[in-house]
Amino acid sequence: MYLEIVTPEASLVSGEVTSVIVPGVDGPFQMLNNHAPIVSLLGAGKVKFVGSPTIAEGFESKFSKDDGKWVLEINSGTVQMNDNKIIVLAD
Repeated sequence: MYLEIVTPEASLVSGEVTSVIVPGVDGPFQMLNNHAPIVSLLGAGKVKFVGSPTIAEGFESKFSKDDGKWVLEINSGTVQMNDNKIIVLAD
């Protein structure tokens, strides 16, 4: 599935992933291939994903690795999943 993470600064991530975990306002949840369409608000926490998407040049320092997953700390945002494409609008 395709992941795109966008912030007010730039598009940080784009590319293929196998798993995405986001900090929903009612708790974290995971999206895998063929997940049902969803739109959700995000709270403060960590966006974690597995795969090898492109991280925008100059923003690599915003990401860390934890147990084989890429991790990005966010304050809030929204996520949309539809047709195996995930868009995270993060602050």
